[in-house]
Amino acid sequence: MPGIIFCGCAFTRAAEGHRQGQAHPRRREVAIAGRRIRTVDIHAHCAVPEAHAVLGQRMDQQDLLMADTSARLAAMDAQGIDMEALSINPWWYAAERDAAAEIIRIQNEALAGLRDANPARFTAFATAALQHPELAAEQVEHAVRKLGFRGVGVGGSVEGLELADPRFNPFWAKCEELGALVFLHPQGTRELEGSGRLRGNGLLSNTIGNPLETTIALSHLIFEGTLDRYPGLRICAAHGGGYLPSYANRSDAVIRTFPNRVGPLPNKPPTAYLRGGQLFFDTIVFTPEALRHLVAEVGAEHVVMGTDYPFPWTSTEVDLVMNTPGLTDAEREAILGGTAGRLLGIA
Repeated sequence: MPGIIFCGCAFTRAAEGHRQGQAHPRRREVAIAGRRIRTVDIHAHCAVPEAHAVLGQRMDQQDLLMADTSARLAAMDAQGIDMEALSINPWWYAAERDAAAEIIRIQNEALAGLRDANPARFTAFATAALQHPELAAEQVEHAVRKLGFRGVGVGGSVEGLELADPRFNPFWAKCEELGALVFLHPQGTRELEGSGRLRGNGLLSNTIGNPLETTIALSHLIFEGTLDRYPGLRICAAHGGGYLPSYANRSDAVIRTFPNRVGPLPNKPPTAYLRGGQLFFDTIVFTPEALRHLVAEVGAEHVVMGTDYPFPWTSTEVDLVMNTPGLTDAEREAILGGTAGRLLGIA
């Protein structure tokens, strides 16, 4: 199969130690109330160099872990991560149809091969050429029915188009039909970058831009009626769903404040969609208080653990969940892996 590289600017100390020949760290086993549980990281990145070669792109090998997964497994063991759901951030949305088809074929076959080679440690989200919606629907069907995927990854927008644009309806319909979980990962707000508002220190194009794009994408999916049209659709939003869970009550308030600016949909207050069983959110919110608040807004049953590996945004999400006040043992188990296991059909 094509080689997969695991990308990021830094690895955990455990992974670095393993690369340098140190002893493999003892695998951390997570238990709740004395019972061993399985933990699932729903937000873990990788890339397939052969896919980039289709467009003549050459990937920088610096700070990349090659197809040998030993360093990644060492880092997972140290953090108490039993399984990762691998995903690839969309970089191919500008590709024309034939090239896009080849890119997706290469990536999905590589991801399936890696998953099948170590099914106890890896699952994966398929990729799709969403800029060609009918093709994307076919790719998802092939990925689920032929390659055994249970989910697909998408960006927060597609070359300036919102995910709620009607032209993407064939894709959403197919995901609903197949029961495929959609992992929504932002690509930043490029429109703001052009204005210069996000220049300067702080990497604001990522720090603010990524969660902002997720907020915009989810808001459109609610207000434009996509979630109403496809009630069986399930979406997991990265980075805690951006800013939406923290300020969704304003989205409720706009309906009564400016009723002439809100269309016939949504069918219920926007906050109801946060707990309605269609939207899920990862734990990348950084502090126990932030996670407590996320759970208070969306319900523990809609929160799943994510690490953003190998990017070092977080230290250990297992400890974040375990140290968040007010959670029951059942809620901790669901967040750490139970809900993700159910959504992704992990036996």
